[in-house]
Amino acid sequence: MNNPIRKVLFVCIENSNRSQMAEAFARMLGGAAVEAYSAGSRPSGVVNPRAVAAMAQLGYDLTTHASKSLDDLPDVEFDFVATMGCGDACPFVRAAAREDWALSDPKHLDDEGYHAVRDEIRRRVQEVLNRLGVETDA
Repeated sequence: MNNPIRKVLFVCIENSNRSQMAEAFARMLGGAAVEAYSAGSRPSGVVNPRAVAAMAQLGYDLTTHASKSLDDLPDVEFDFVATMGCGDACPFVRAAAREDWALSDPKHLDDEGYHAVRDEIRRRVQEVLNRLGVETDA
């Protein structure tokens, strides 16, 4: 039986660190079974070079991503939305399920702290994909 393709969205303020890494993990772990998106409530316009480097360590090229606004998203109901640290600035997005991931913005953390946030994002994305019934290679 084929499972439907799951649409997942990750939202933070600048769409330059956390949400970009979450989108990347959803693509890495979910493959063709997932349509992954990320956006920012106030996008910075750039993907943080530290996020690019942190994901390159895991074999993912984040240079193919761009910092996006919520206005750039398709008009669909997502299967899952995670917001990260944008509080009241996180707008309502139609979704079957949503969570607020209270993750520190890693942009000012040292490398160890940055990688800890990255690894926690991976763990949470894996957990969400499991709940959505997406088979992963993890």
